[in-house]
Amino acid sequence: MKALVWHGKRDVRVDEVPDPTIQEPTDAIIKVTSTAICGSDLHLYEVLGAYLTPGDILGHEPMGIVEEVGSEVTHIKPGDRVVIPFNISCGSCWMCERQLYAQCETTQQREQGKGAALFGYTSLYGAVPGGQAEYLRVPQAQFGPIPVPEGPSDQRFLYLSDILPTAWQGVRFADVTHGGTLAVLGLGPVGQLAARIGLHLGAERVIGVDLVAERLALAAEHGVDTLDVSTVDDVAAALIEMTDGRGPDSVVEAVGMEAHGSPAAKAAQTAVGLLPDTLARPLIDKMAVDRLDALHTCVKAVRRGGTVSVLGVYGGEVDPMPMMEMFDRGITLRMGQCHVKRWIDDLLPLVLDPADPLGTEHLATHVLPLSEAPEGYRTFQAKDDGCIKVILRP
Repeated sequence: MKALVWHGKRDVRVDEVPDPTIQEPTDAIIKVTSTAICGSDLHLYEVLGAYLTPGDILGHEPMGIVEEVGSEVTHIKPGDRVVIPFNISCGSCWMCERQLYAQCETTQQREQGKGAALFGYTSLYGAVPGGQAEYLRVPQAQFGPIPVPEGPSDQRFLYLSDILPTAWQGVRFADVTHGGTLAVLGLGPVGQLAARIGLHLGAERVIGVDLVAERLALAAEHGVDTLDVSTVDDVAAALIEMTDGRGPDSVVEAVGMEAHGSPAAKAAQTAVGLLPDTLARPLIDKMAVDRLDALHTCVKAVRRGGTVSVLGVYGGEVDPMPMMEMFDRGITLRMGQCHVKRWIDDLLPLVLDPADPLGTEHLATHVLPLSEAPEGYRTFQAKDDGCIKVILRP
């Protein structure tokens, strides 16, 4: 089969690789019909290469048609249309019983000190072959796959694999109150959905913050007030001024470890990225830093007693945080990988609604054949050609 394979920093290629096979009675094989490039895939493209091996198959946002199932998989069958959550969870362990699926104890990567295994996301999370491919082996398929009906396009359902439940969890964790104000920093795909979900869940006002004109315009089309970072000297101060001098009630951080405005941390990430993997890994594990400009802005902008919900991926171990200010202002900080299946019952009615209230049908700006995936990565990272979300069709 053909698959998108990592070969090095900013070097991904579509190669011929062996077809996946059933290895465990809880496995399934799906024929991928749509898969997407996630913003967190760009971290693999740039700064997390030390944990990848040439030949690793990327991607964690797939859906498709079931081809084959193991003997212990009974809730899906060949021919069914399914979405595959990005985290691999068993559904029955201590953590899963508490709906903490991203911390599943069956697939937990204990030797790495990490949570549940993820598709296509480095040796830190199990080195499981990913879904930017023609076929995908799905471990723990007795629980993970989400059956969806025939009819609506893949684009209506695909984002259930990651970014839609991630955005939903982020807004829920932000404790957005009915009639309150939510700010969303970063208007990439997750930020766009978080802003729409904030309005759907009753926020009186949502303010989207970014510096890319196309992202700001798309958010505005969905009723979001916008703040262009390039027009202000102090984003936190501007948000406070926009909210009666108090600050937003809740802030969602949807940027992550490669935020703009953090030149020293960017230089440190670049330097580590030039080292051999055997030297880079211990530095990342013990001494890594993130570009924290966006996260610090969230902390400084939210009102006293407010909540910051972190959706952006971070990997630092020695990141400095303004603890005195956070303590004095009584800020709640929530974060973590999304527990995808925890939110599916809330989201399925919305993606099945013919009105498409969250606009999933029209989020993708680029729909490409799998053969053009390398160009999709380049365009998405550079934010060229108005690129907001890329879908690949094997």
